[in-house]
Amino acid sequence: MTSAMDQKSTQNKDAEKVIEKELSFGPVHPALIEPYRIRLFVNDEIVEDCEININMAYRGIEKLFDGLPVEKALLIAERVCGICSHVHAWNAVRVIEGGLGIHVPERADYIRVLTHEFQRITSHLIFFGHAFEVVGHETFAMRSFLLRESFMDLLQYLGGNRVMPSVPIIGGIRPRADLTEALKKVILERCDQFEVKYADYVRRAVEDPVVMSRLEGIGFMTKDEAIKWHATGPTGRASGWDYDLRKTMKEYKPFDFNVIVLPEGDTKARVVARALEVLECLKIIRQAVKNLPEGPVANRDWTAKEMKYTEAYDETYRGELMHSYSLDQQGLVRNYKIRTPTITNLAAMEQACIGDHVTEAILTIASCDPCLTCCTRAELVDNQTKRSRFMTEYEIVNKYGWRR
Repeated sequence: MTSAMDQKSTQNKDAEKVIEKELSFGPVHPALIEPYRIRLFVNDEIVEDCEININMAYRGIEKLFDGLPVEKALLIAERVCGICSHVHAWNAVRVIEGGLGIHVPERADYIRVLTHEFQRITSHLIFFGHAFEVVGHETFAMRSFLLRESFMDLLQYLGGNRVMPSVPIIGGIRPRADLTEALKKVILERCDQFEVKYADYVRRAVEDPVVMSRLEGIGFMTKDEAIKWHATGPTGRASGWDYDLRKTMKEYKPFDFNVIVLPEGDTKARVVARALEVLECLKIIRQAVKNLPEGPVANRDWTAKEMKYTEAYDETYRGELMHSYSLDQQGLVRNYKIRTPTITNLAAMEQACIGDHVTEAILTIASCDPCLTCCTRAELVDNQTKRSRFMTEYEIVNKYGWRR
């Protein structure tokens, strides 16, 4: 951790505010799980302002899609992120299915939802592991990663791979990802075993006064602020914003589950919201297995053809995800764009950490569960010409890699 920029001034709405110090973290720092840079402007170790810089891991993946046959391009979509692989693959195929009116068998929808909730649990558990690492409780962190293994195994049983299960295809799912009776039994048994261990894990974490004292009463964000800054997913719902895209998706209509909405709006609420959401995931998984309809798992009666620019939205593990693209006359992908929840959640945390102590601010920022691999695809837009371009590797390193 370094400090610099004595007497830095920032413009307030009412008057000029004098900042004593700037504290800079990252892009490589023990408190940060992924490469991004936090600039905290502080007075007497209280955060007065915050700036978060991303894009160190920019890979230009949207440009890779351009001009590819649609089925080949959608293989790349799954590789946007290892933690969120299924939701990127699923939402990518939902774009063309919506744009060309491709029918998806009901059985395939159930298995897509099942895989989605498997990975939601693994994502939340990796969040708990990293969060407790930041808090400094290694035992809770390691227990979280151990609990996560049950669902990593189930992803492998279902799709053949723990990280990239490759379940969705255009018009359904891969036949190898269909559920057998034996696999149904394994899934239900694993859910029962997991729930017992998980309930004990959450109880011990919530009853630990040292852990809760680090999380409670910091990083406040009201419902109106969550809506204003579009703090989506569990981050927004922990501030009382009842917004979950799953309730509007046709694929989730057959399932009965609760949307976890908490009024407190602090860092503890953002952790607890995810903890309770895991239990709702288990409800959906059990319903998907027990009520799985009969029938085919894929519809191959479609042809890639010209498609106007189409969007699809999904509730990923951190909030609202958007994929969009068009197809030209040869069925090649054009103008692929992805908007992930981390980009707005981090912007919301820039505001939520104001007023925190320096050590608390890092916890507040981490409480939105940022996924930098997903969101570092931003373009630079010239305000005068309105033309956009991508940063070169040299520009990224020169701007964010070291302090000048």
